[in-house]
Amino acid sequence: MSPITLILIAIGLGLAGWLAGRAKAWSFQKSVPDARPVARPIYHAWYVAVWVVIPVLAFVVIWSILSPQLVLQSVLASPGAESLPAFGFEREAWLNEARAVASGNSPAVFNQGAEALVEPFREAITRYNIIGVVLVFLIGFAGGTFAFLRVKPDFRARTRVERTVMIVLLLASLVAILTTFGIFASLVFETVRFFSIVSPGDFFFGTFWGPDPMSAADNPDGSKYGAIPLFWGTLFIGAIIAMIVAIPLGLMSAIYLTQYADPKLRAWVKPALEILAGVPTVVYGYFAALTVAPAIRDAAVAVGISSASTESALAAGVVMGVMIIPFVSSMADDSIAAVPSAMRDGSYAMGATKSETIKRVLFPAALPGIVAGIMLAISRAIGETMIVVMAASTAANLSVNPLDRMTTVTVQIVKLLTGEQSADHPTYLSAFALGFTLFLVTLVLNIIALRVVKRFREAYE
Repeated sequence: MSPITLILIAIGLGLAGWLAGRAKAWSFQKSVPDARPVARPIYHAWYVAVWVVIPVLAFVVIWSILSPQLVLQSVLASPGAESLPAFGFEREAWLNEARAVASGNSPAVFNQGAEALVEPFREAITRYNIIGVVLVFLIGFAGGTFAFLRVKPDFRARTRVERTVMIVLLLASLVAILTTFGIFASLVFETVRFFSIVSPGDFFFGTFWGPDPMSAADNPDGSKYGAIPLFWGTLFIGAIIAMIVAIPLGLMSAIYLTQYADPKLRAWVKPALEILAGVPTVVYGYFAALTVAPAIRDAAVAVGISSASTESALAAGVVMGVMIIPFVSSMADDSIAAVPSAMRDGSYAMGATKSETIKRVLFPAALPGIVAGIMLAISRAIGETMIVVMAASTAANLSVNPLDRMTTVTVQIVKLLTGEQSADHPTYLSAFALGFTLFLVTLVLNIIALRVVKRFREAYE
C-alpha cells in the first residue's frame, strides 16, 4: 500500500478525533452552564487531532522505509528464492521484475526465472499492507484516546496546541538550514576527493580547461583542469555585461515608476516589467541565439570586425541583463516607495528639486534594498545556464573581447555531470569543485550584501 493511502487514512482519523474532541468540549458547557472552560472547544478539537495525526505520520514515514525491506526478506526466505542468483545485476533484475509484476506495475517478467518470485512478492506485499493499515489504526486510536481522556474543562488545550504549532514551524525553518548543510557537506566531500587527485594550484590558477575523461583516473594531466577561463567567463558574462544592462535600466525604471509615472501608468508598467522574471530561461536562450546574437554579429561586421560570430559573450550577457532587470527594479521600487514621506517633504521644504531629492535623499535612504536587489540579480545571473549554452557556446576561452565565445561554471557543471565517465574520475569530480567554488562566491556576495544593508540601515533608522 502506498504511503499516500496511509496518509489519507491518517487525515481521516485526525478528522474523527477533531470532531470527537470538539463534541466533548461542547458537552462541558451544556452540563455545567456556569463553568467556563479554560480553552475554547476548537483548541480541544485540534489537540485531539494532533495526537492522532502526528504519531500516525511518523509511523508512515518509518513504515515506508521498513516495509520494502520486510517484504524482501520474506521473499528471500520463501522456497521460490532458491533459484535466485547469488549476487550481481541479474539478481537485482529478477527481484525488481517480480516486485513490479506483483505490484501491478508490469504485465509480465522478462526473465523466466523471476516468475517463481511473483507470488511470494504478492503474498508478502499483501500481508505487510494489512499489517501497516492495522498499525495505523491502532496508533491513531491510541493517540486519540490518550488526548480524548485529557480533554477536561480545566485543561489548557490552547497552550499545548500553540506549542505544537511552534515546534512544527521551528522544524520547517530548520529544513532550509539542514538542506544548506547537506549541500555544503556533499560538495566538500567530493571536492576533497578531486583535490586529492588534481593540485588546487592547477585548478585555481591554470588557464586551460579541457578535462579528458579518457585519461588515467589516478594520474591525470592537471594542466587540463585550469578553471580561470570558467571563472572569468562567469564573471564577465554574469557580473559585468549583464549588470551593465540590468543596473541602469532597473534603477531608472524604479525611479520613473515611483517618482514620475502616473498611478494609472504605473499600475500597468510595473506588472508588465515583473513578467520578465517569469519568462522561462529557454525562451531567453532562443531570443539570444536567434535574434540578439545575429544582430550583434551583423553590427560587428558592419563596423569592420570580420571575426565576429553568432556565439558571443556579449549576446548572452545582454539577454541575461534583460532577464534580471525585474530583480533590480522591483527591489529598488519597493525600497524607494518605503522611504518615509517626511524625508521627501523635508527635502522639498529646503528648496531641493525633485532630481536633487532623488539623488541626495531617496536613493541613499533606499540603498539597502537597492544593494540587496543588485546582489540577488548577480546571484541569479551567475547561476544561469541555458542562455549561455545557446548564445555563448561551451568553449572555455580566456579573453576580454565580448565578441568571443565563452562559457561559465554552471554550463561546464552540466556538461561534466551528464557525461558517461566514472563517478571516481577527476573529470566527473571537477564538477563538484566548480560547484563548491561557485557556492563560496555566492556566499561571499550575500555576506557583503548583508553588511552593506546593515551599515546603511543603522544610519537611516
